[in-house]
Amino acid sequence: MSRGLDDTLAESAQSDRSEIVRPSFAEAFRFWLKLGFVSFGGPSGQIAIMQTELVDRKRWISQSGFLHALNYCMLLPGPEAQQLAIYIGWLLHRTAGGVVAGALFVLPSIFILWGLSFVYAAYGSIPWIAAIFYGFKPVVVAIVAVALIRIGRRALKNEVLYAIAAIAFVALFFFKVPFPIIILGAGVIGFVGGKLSPSKFDVISEHGTKSSPQESHGALIGSSTAHTRPRLSRDIRIAVCCLAIWWLPVILAAVLLGPQHSIFQEGIFFSKAAVVTFGGAYAVLPYVTQHAVQNFGWLKPGQMMDGLGLAETTPGPLIMVLQFVGFMGGWTHPGNLSPLVAATLGGLITTWVTFTPCFLWILVGAPHIEQLRGNKVISMTLSAITAAVVGVILNLAIWFALHVFHPAAGVIDWFAVALAVLAAIALLRFRIEIFLVVIVGGIAGLIWRTITTGM
Repeated sequence: MSRGLDDTLAESAQSDRSEIVRPSFAEAFRFWLKLGFVSFGGPSGQIAIMQTELVDRKRWISQSGFLHALNYCMLLPGPEAQQLAIYIGWLLHRTAGGVVAGALFVLPSIFILWGLSFVYAAYGSIPWIAAIFYGFKPVVVAIVAVALIRIGRRALKNEVLYAIAAIAFVALFFFKVPFPIIILGAGVIGFVGGKLSPSKFDVISEHGTKSSPQESHGALIGSSTAHTRPRLSRDIRIAVCCLAIWWLPVILAAVLLGPQHSIFQEGIFFSKAAVVTFGGAYAVLPYVTQHAVQNFGWLKPGQMMDGLGLAETTPGPLIMVLQFVGFMGGWTHPGNLSPLVAATLGGLITTWVTFTPCFLWILVGAPHIEQLRGNKVISMTLSAITAAVVGVILNLAIWFALHVFHPAAGVIDWFAVALAVLAAIALLRFRIEIFLVVIVGGIAGLIWRTITTGM
C-alpha cells in the first residue's frame, strides 16, 4: 500500500493535481468495513491509514479536501478519526455514505472489546491475547511515523507553519496545554497572520484548485456537489433524527430500569461527556476517571488503566475505552439484572451515546464547512490549524512510542524497536499493506512472548 519514501516525497506536491476517482458505494462499503478491523493506534494511526489509503493510494479525496475535513473534526468534541470517516463517507455518498463509514468504523471494535472486557471481568487477563497486542503496538508506531511524513510534507509549506507545528508539539508534550487552547490559538495566528503575510498562510487553498474549478465546491472531481450545499430543511431533519436516535435508549433505560440504575446513569453521564470533552481520548480520560472511579465507583483506578491498554490495542477509536468503563460499571452495579446482561447493556449504551453525537456534528455541520473551502480568510486560518494538527499528531505519536519502547524506568524494549523499524521499512520501501503488517506484528509478538516467557 505504501510507496517508497523517495516516491512518496516526490509525489507529495503532485497529489492534488492527480485525477480524483469516484468509488462506487460497494467499493466504499468494503473499504470502511476493512478499516474498522485494521484501524489500530488511536487517532494518529487511524488518520494515518485514511491518509495513506484515501488520499495517496485510492485518490478518492484530494489532499486539500482531506485536510479541510480533518481541521473541522479536530475542533469538535468526541473522536476526531471517526468524525473524519463520517465526513469523507458523506462527501463520497451523501448521508448514507456518512452513516456507513461512521458505523463500520466502530462496529468491529464494539464486539472485540466486549469479548475482551468479559474475559477481563470474569477471568482476568489472558497471556496469549496480551502477547498478540504486544506485537501490534510497534507496528502502530511505524504507521504513525509514515503518516507524519506524508501529512507534514503536504501541510508544512514554509518556516512559519513549521514553527506553528513545533509550538503546538512543545505546548502539548512539555506544558500540557489543553488541546482546544492550542487549536484556538493556531486559528487566531492564522487569521491575523494571513492579513499580515498572506503568502505564508495561503497554502491550503492552493491545493487542488489548479486542476478543476469543481475543487472550489468540494473535494471530489466529477461528482455531484448538490449535497454539499447547506439547506435549512435538511439540517432540521437530520438534527431531529439524530437527537431522537441519541436519546431513545437513555429514555428507555430510565423507564424500564429506573433513574437510579447504573445503565441510565451511564447514559446521562457519557452523553454529557460526548458534548463537553474536546481534544480526543487523552483529554477525556481525566474527566471520566474522576467521575467513574471516585464519584460513581464503577471501577477501580487500576482497572481504568487496564481498560486503556485494551482500547489502545484494539481497532477503532481510542475513546472505545469508555465502552470498557460502561461494561465494568454494569458488571459491578448490575441492580436487578445479571452481571453479564447489565455489563453488556452498560457497554452498549455508553458506546451509543459516545458516537451517535458525531453523526449530528458532521451531517449537519459538514455542508456549511464545505462552503468555506473557497474563502481565502478561512483557508489561511485553517492552514495554521493544520500545522498545529501536525504537532498534535506528533505529540500523540511520541507519547505512544515512549510507552512502547520504554515500558519501565531504565528499560528499553529492543524487540519493539526492531519490530517498529521493520514495519516502517515494509510500509515505505516494499509497499506492503498495513493490514498485513499489523497481522505479522501480532504473530511476531505472540512468538516472541512464547519464546521469552514460555507461555
